[in-house]
Amino acid sequence: MASSSLSAVLLLCMAAAASAQLSTTFYDTSCPKAVKTIKDAVTAAVNKEKRMGASLLRLHFHDCFVQGCDASVLLSGQEQNAFPNIGSLRGFDVIDNIKTQVEALCKQTVSCADIVALAARDSVVALGGPTWTVGLGRRDSTTANESLANSALPAPSSNIADLTNSFGPKGFTLTDIVALSGAHTIGQAQCQNFRDRIYNETNINSGFATSLKANCPRPAGSGDGNLAPLDTATPSSFDNKYYTDLKSQKGLLHSDQVLYAGGSGSADNIVTNFATNPAAFSSAFASAMVKMANLSPLTGSQGQVRLTCSKAN
Repeated sequence: MASSSLSAVLLLCMAAAASAQLSTTFYDTSCPKAVKTIKDAVTAAVNKEKRMGASLLRLHFHDCFVQGCDASVLLSGQEQNAFPNIGSLRGFDVIDNIKTQVEALCKQTVSCADIVALAARDSVVALGGPTWTVGLGRRDSTTANESLANSALPAPSSNIADLTNSFGPKGFTLTDIVALSGAHTIGQAQCQNFRDRIYNETNINSGFATSLKANCPRPAGSGDGNLAPLDTATPSSFDNKYYTDLKSQKGLLHSDQVLYAGGSGSADNIVTNFATNPAAFSSAFASAMVKMANLSPLTGSQGQVRLTCSKAN
């Protein structure tokens, strides 16, 4: 017990140290137009395609969960080839476009990791969600880790224990986990990730399951990439409707519905609170995203500021 408490204290100290090294004013002198340039570009991309907001948010999560928020996920190949990413991770072109704009303003000053962190926040805001403070000053890694991406990123088949084992060691509470899952109020998922749920699980609204089967045939390999919205009501708006879906057994992924077991689960009260109290969800989500963005950043002289996000200098 003492050792686990000590681990938790060390994690909090590491997170505090990371956030202390990051600063909201980091580019105020070196590249004063960077933050607004990034926001304008993200807003334009999301207005062009609403789903891009979800894709940019997911990119940040998949970056930070593997060796920290260091833009390792942007390096060609490697983590991009990991099972949770291949064929589904999107937004690289938007990040590249932003990097080109920012490089034109300030040569080799703004890191790809900071662009990804800001793009996630700006995407949520563009879709009507909460804002949060993003400390800046992350540096970019020179390497990526495909095997860690395969083991660290939670699968769509995860249960509560899996999610806790994945998020807990990084300092996230159960409330954080339920709040971050609320990112699924936007975006879509591929048939291969919810096929087992709609054909084999019982804790699913029957009409909801039936409506999904036409576009997601039972045989594996048939329609694997076909998409369905993660939020049935407002898939292009960042709101709390995802939790209403969970209470109606309309969670698209197994890892979504495990958060609400009908009154008996450890996360049920949190889901109910978020379903009835949008402000509580917004606040918890913003708080958890601050933690996410502070996961093990490279700072100071660590790493580098890449000239091109897809390759090390």
